Amino acid sequence: QLQLVESGGGLVQPGGSLRLSCTASGFTLDYYDVGWYRQAPGKEREEVSCISNSAYGTSYAGSVKGRFTTSRDNAKNTVFLQINSLKPEDTGTYYCAARFVGRAWDRAVSPNGTCDSDGMDDWGRGTLVTVSS
Repeated sequence: QLQLVESGGGLVQPGGSLRLSCTASGFTLDYYDVGWYRQAPGKEREEVSCISNSAYGTSYAGSVKGRFTTSRDNAKNTVFLQINSLKPEDTGTYYCAARFVGRAWDRAVSPNGTCDSDGMDDWGRGTLVTVSS
């Protein structure tokens, strides 16, 4: 059974940091682009970041660029999202999703394109991030 599980969320003060993990089971992430998304209460889900299967390409939403970093460890079948300088508006449920791309290595990615949510194959259930003092 293909499954993505997010972890690492929690309550953090403004200015703090968290490291979210997205771990796959039942399949290998080597052949998948992976995106991170978030949904704040009462708002639509938005794409936060995207990383290509080989990590050659990454992209970020403008609102998080410079504060968020996505990376991956394919040996551990895990993709990470390091989030720094957290703001209250970063509060929300963070999801990861994967899209099969096969052996197409060394590709650049584009925001709201490569990891567009409509094109993702598998989704996790999310991890809650709350930024509050």
